[in-house]
Amino acid sequence: MTAATRKPKPAPARPAPPLPMTAYADDIYGWAMEQAAALRTGNLSVLDRENLAEEIESLGRSEFNRLVSFYALVQLHMLKWHHQPSHRCASWAVSISTHRKHVSLTIADNPSLKSRLDEAFERAYLQARHDAIRETGFAPAIFPIDCPFTRDEAMSLPFLYE
Repeated sequence: MTAATRKPKPAPARPAPPLPMTAYADDIYGWAMEQAAALRTGNLSVLDRENLAEEIESLGRSEFNRLVSFYALVQLHMLKWHHQPSHRCASWAVSISTHRKHVSLTIADNPSLKSRLDEAFERAYLQARHDAIRETGFAPAIFPIDCPFTRDEAMSLPFLYE
């Protein structure tokens, strides 16, 4: 092959310019998928660090709030059990048992929440008391301002329905 018949070598392919990243405010799902892909591939320069940090913190807060919610359901049915003995039913006992299990599983899945159990339990009582007042129609004074049982009692007292 002579120089005249030789085909010129193609120029090396240039990498495609990076696609613009989805804006956090425009499409959180698309943004999240792109951020996850960038993390997995090690493309750290495209990360939206501020919003990513905020979302991670939000995830942690949601686990705490989930714990509070489970405690509140336990407390609500304990309050109703105590103050409405003629209305006791299997569903209250089942709810107490089920949400105790959810509390235990949430703590097992998030051991660092152990340092905030008392705080979660106290916050939960505010919600449980409010819901008990609303659901029973009783005067607020019927339900004490402070939780009438300890966290250990809430997690262990038997509630058997016959």
